Amino acid sequence: MVQANLIKSLRVALMAVGVIFIVGIYSLVMVWPSGWSWHSGQSHHLPHYLQMILGVYATLGVFLLIASRNPLANLSLIWFTVWSSVVHAGIMAAQALTNPEQMGHLWGDVPALLIVAAVLALLTSRTAAAQRAVRDFSKTATATLGR
Repeated sequence: MVQANLIKSLRVALMAVGVIFIVGIYSLVMVWPSGWSWHSGQSHHLPHYLQMILGVYATLGVFLLIASRNPLANLSLIWFTVWSSVVHAGIMAAQALTNPEQMGHLWGDVPALLIVAAVLALLTSRTAAAQRAVRDFSKTATATLGR
């Protein structure tokens, strides 16, 4: 029962992050450019780097939606999302701290990526731990009944 609830929670989190990566990041760039993009000027003129980042995140979002169907079969993708989000946030935080005009990122995309990483890591770790517990219990029960 606990494992089923954890898997359901992980599936919902993957779907939410997937949708956010597909449409949410672009929307936030348009609404709050100082917290979500690294350029100045009009948001409707997206620089090449930003188009690339949006494309990469939208693609990752699609694959997270696919992974939500069977999260335990897609652990490497989930952990890639966790660790790439931590690395991306760390690099952006360092850059924001050394460039005062980029401080808005410390309130925008940096914490957002860390939240995504924390939620997925917590749910994935707990789901995997529950799966191991069920598997270990099943082995013990089978060994006991086989005696």
